[in-house]
Amino acid sequence: MQAPSVGGVMLPRGGGEVIRLSRGASLTDFAEKIGANPASLVAVMMNLGEMVTATQSVSDDTLQMLGDEMNYTVQIVSPEEEDRELLESFDIEFGEDEGGEEALVSRPPVVTVMGHVDHGKTRLLDAIRKTNVVAGEAGGITQHIGAYQVGTEVNGEERRITFIDTPGHEAFTAMRARGAKSTDIAILVVAANDGVMPQTIEALNHAKAAGVPIVVAVNKIDVEGADPTKVRGQLTEFGLVAEEYGGDTMFVDISAKQGLHIDSLLEAVVLTADASLDLRANPDQDAQGIAIESHLDRGRGAVSTVLVQRGTLRIGDTVVVGDAYGRVRAMLDDKGNNVEEATPSTPVLVLGLTNVPGAGDNLLVVDEDRTARQIAEKRAARERNAAFAKRVRRVSLEDLDKVLKAGLVQELNLIIKGDASGAVEALEASLLQLDVGEEVDIRVLHRGVGAVTESDIDLAMGSDAIVIGYNVRAAGRAAQMAEREGVDVRYYSVIYQAIEEIEAALKGLLKPEYEEVELGTAEIREVFRSSKLGNIAGVLIRSGEVKRNTKARLVRDGKVIAEDLTIHGLRRFKDDVTEIREGFEGGINLGNFNDIKIDDVIATYEMREKPRA
Repeated sequence: MQAPSVGGVMLPRGGGEVIRLSRGASLTDFAEKIGANPASLVAVMMNLGEMVTATQSVSDDTLQMLGDEMNYTVQIVSPEEEDRELLESFDIEFGEDEGGEEALVSRPPVVTVMGHVDHGKTRLLDAIRKTNVVAGEAGGITQHIGAYQVGTEVNGEERRITFIDTPGHEAFTAMRARGAKSTDIAILVVAANDGVMPQTIEALNHAKAAGVPIVVAVNKIDVEGADPTKVRGQLTEFGLVAEEYGGDTMFVDISAKQGLHIDSLLEAVVLTADASLDLRANPDQDAQGIAIESHLDRGRGAVSTVLVQRGTLRIGDTVVVGDAYGRVRAMLDDKGNNVEEATPSTPVLVLGLTNVPGAGDNLLVVDEDRTARQIAEKRAARERNAAFAKRVRRVSLEDLDKVLKAGLVQELNLIIKGDASGAVEALEASLLQLDVGEEVDIRVLHRGVGAVTESDIDLAMGSDAIVIGYNVRAAGRAAQMAEREGVDVRYYSVIYQAIEEIEAALKGLLKPEYEEVELGTAEIREVFRSSKLGNIAGVLIRSGEVKRNTKARLVRDGKVIAEDLTIHGLRRFKDDVTEIREGFEGGINLGNFNDIKIDDVIATYEMREKPRA
């Protein structure tokens, strides 16, 4: 059925049909779905006040708006659905074990340690794996994601547990947001002397949202002022009831520093896994898993810590991890030893990838190198389109002129480079969540793993961007180029410091806010007429002080009679003065304003810049 013309263009009007489009789709993609000419959709968008080219990646909101205008229901395909459909086109099923129940074998639980900063997360992992991680870290904050496997004896049986160490809840959430369910159990670390803190609650909410069982490690029981019972009481308010109180959450009192009761904590993890989870996988199929962390190694190239979730990963397998692919050249375990294969729940460092995948990207083994390359390239193109759509600022015809005028909308452009993909993603996510009002936006133009390069400086020059180097430095001539061109490159080794400084920079871009501060009030006791100066008020200063050249308003019987007046003249007896204090008398001249009466009140004030919170 032909629709009435839109802007003089005849278009097929929908009847509410559902159109599925991927993130970052263009008007050409939309036109193909409904059998229309892309140029006509450009005309429709102009009628709607949007200037969009036919091949430009547009935001989800723009696609929805066009769908509403054309009477189609637009469904934006989620990243998980896009990936599933992509893999199905290659006859690959991801996320399911092959074979029946008889093919499944028990696997170790995968554990993430979470909690408030300085409550002992790293010290606990240090105690568990008997190696010193804290010594090499800046500010005692873990900046990399690693994965480690340890053994413990439970009821006379040797059991293994895999630990994932994240740089914060952001990376944990980033993995979950992609549908990559990597963690089976969360250990919530709470210091017995501090109790529940804001980040403790945040970590607890992340774990609850992920739907994973929680084991609470009450740390620092050897510290003065430690009160483990208080911690149990506080967490009861958040739905974590200890077993001794009739609940189902295991609490273990530990001292990571002294190494007290670490075995009891590991036993609690195993018992919680046995009681509430069915942890089994098929080790005989092609390997599937998730990238925990990735970085560029000077001697080895792109390396990625991956957690095998099902199947067995072997040297020589062709793998695709996110938009990276390659043949597994070598695998290292958490102690740095070469291994030939990795079974379910085993973390290994994989060498041989073409580039650095992101935290949470899924890993799968495919039959041919060509298939791996095609999947990786399609994923990269899809992510690129989605990124372009995010970057496009929607500008309507009505406010185009306003936006072009400098100062109405301001941006802080950033380029983020780091040593590991998980940390870079965590930093980007934290920065994009900063909220300092609608006047200023933060925009990440580019992020990547590795040193700051000349191309990064080039991009920064062309877009007035600030370059953030996180645990990396400018390489080669990039540092000289940045200094020569005046590009601001900032180096950080602690995530929180970077966030605080960027937030301060954002607040610096905001237009100053002013507030009115009352200086003093004067009551008019007499009115003197002067042929030269007009009416002069004989006053008594009731409060504060009245200064010459300050702003004033006239109040009569509680009502404001005149605003925006100025104290032009100020006299004490026959002398001109700059100010008169409370309790003294004097004369005030308000310039050309002469409508003053006895008992009126002159209130003086000034506008002061208000510091932003």
